[in-house]
Amino acid sequence: MERPCAWSIGWPQCCLASGSYLAENNRVEKTVMNVRPTFQIPIQRLETAAFAPFGEIIRGRRSAGQFSNNPYDPETSPEEPKLVLTNGTPRLWIMHLEKRGVVFKSMARHRRTSQCLGSLQGKEWLVGVAPPNDFADGVKPEFDRIAAFLIPGDCVIKLHVGTWHAGPHFTHDECLFFNLENLDTNKKDFDTADLPTEIEMAS
Repeated sequence: MERPCAWSIGWPQCCLASGSYLAENNRVEKTVMNVRPTFQIPIQRLETAAFAPFGEIIRGRRSAGQFSNNPYDPETSPEEPKLVLTNGTPRLWIMHLEKRGVVFKSMARHRRTSQCLGSLQGKEWLVGVAPPNDFADGVKPEFDRIAAFLIPGDCVIKLHVGTWHAGPHFTHDECLFFNLENLDTNKKDFDTADLPTEIEMAS
């Protein structure tokens, strides 16, 4: 029976046996003989406080119109998302993705830029996240702090610089996503880490 590597603080230390189940912090480990274990983590509703360790939520803001007086001042409002796009040339593009399912086994992070993601067609989607940690090479996400969120189709999320993420994930046949990052993000600022086991985002 394969034993997962305990490379992260918080990774459960246990002896695995065929057909055993381990529940810890709302996570369920399912093991089957000769099959790599899969952890289930609960899907959370997207709320400001719960998502704060990973990023910010950008929701629709009512406006009177282009030439109307609007008392809201984005330069002074604490509600404005704090974007970091100064370490390169910003890139705004639309990702066209096919069905991704609800399971992931690796995560990525960007150490020089924040990232904004949102569905363009009003479709709900999922993202797995872990908070930023040491920016050194070879660092892994903290396994016991990985969380999953259901993102409504009427908002955008901003990921903090260094937030580990897996997604977008969804069960639709296909989906379009707004993506704001830097031009060179996928070439020069794409740090990845394999997880010791697959993670399933479960309702």
